[in-house]
Amino acid sequence: MNAFSPGGLQADDDSIDPLAGPALDLGAFGGIAVRLSVEVGAVRLPLRDVLALQPGSVHTLDRRVDQPVDVLINDRLIARGEIVAVGDRFGVKLTEIMPGTPG
Repeated sequence: MNAFSPGGLQADDDSIDPLAGPALDLGAFGGIAVRLSVEVGAVRLPLRDVLALQPGSVHTLDRRVDQPVDVLINDRLIARGEIVAVGDRFGVKLTEIMPGTPG
């Protein structure tokens, strides 16, 4: 797993979405690694509760199941989307791009 092929997945020319539009020519900047993460939800816990966590512990997150997830690059919100199944893996279908985000 690395920043260019998370989960060891490799993109083939056949797997590129033709509706996604032309790729940006970023030159040398195109090789800069960034962390893309998807936040399903969060919960704030006192440290004593964190230390008491056990397998099987359940804590309610701050989002409902039908709410979009946040897509972040280096902890900066860039989009929102829906969790989807892609074969035997999870994926994110983007539903909203934040204003000021290139795309």
